[in-house]
Amino acid sequence: MTSEILTSVGILAGMGLFFALVIAIADRKLRVVEDPRIDEVDELLPHANCGACGQPGCRAFAENVVNGTMSPSQCTVSSKSAVERIAAMLGVDAGEQEKIVARLLCAGGKREAHSLADYKGALRSCRAETVVNAGPKACSWGCLGLGDCADACNFDAIYMNEDGLPVVIAEKCGVQRLRGGLPQRAL
Repeated sequence: MTSEILTSVGILAGMGLFFALVIAIADRKLRVVEDPRIDEVDELLPHANCGACGQPGCRAFAENVVNGTMSPSQCTVSSKSAVERIAAMLGVDAGEQEKIVARLLCAGGKREAHSLADYKGALRSCRAETVVNAGPKACSWGCLGLGDCADACNFDAIYMNEDGLPVVIAEKCGVQRLRGGLPQRAL
C-alpha cells in the first residue's frame, strides 16, 4: 500500500516537472516582445475606451501611437497636457485634431411634437419605443426623449432637459470627425 502511494506521488511529481519544463521552453520560444512604451502611453490615456479615436479601446490607440500610425492628438478625450506629455515621451509631434461634439438634430420636444400614442411597455427606452410603430411621435425623425443617449454617453456630456430633449455639454464631449467629414455621433 505504501509503495503504491509513493509510486503515485513519484509519477505525479515527474509529470509536474516534465510539464513545467515544457512550459518554460515554450515561454522562451514563443514569447512576444512588446514595446514598453505602449504601457507608458496607455497609462497617460483616459481609459474611457470610447472609440472616439476610431480604435476599439485605449490600449489599441496606444499601440498605434507608438507604432506611428496615429498621432497623440487623435484621442480627443485626453487633456491637452496629456497629449503633449505623450508626444514629448515619444519624441513626435502631438498633431492637431478637430474636436467635434454631438449635436441635437431635432427641436421636437414634448411641447413642440405631439405624441400619437402613449407607450406603456415594461422597458422605457427610445429603442423599445422605436420598435413599436417607429415610436409615438408624429415626426418619425423626432427625439423620443427617454434619454438612451444620455445613458450611453461615457463622459456624462448629455443630460435631458425639461422638454425631453438632450442637452450636450460640449466641453465634456469626446466625439471626433470621421474620414468622410461626418460627425461620429449625432442625436
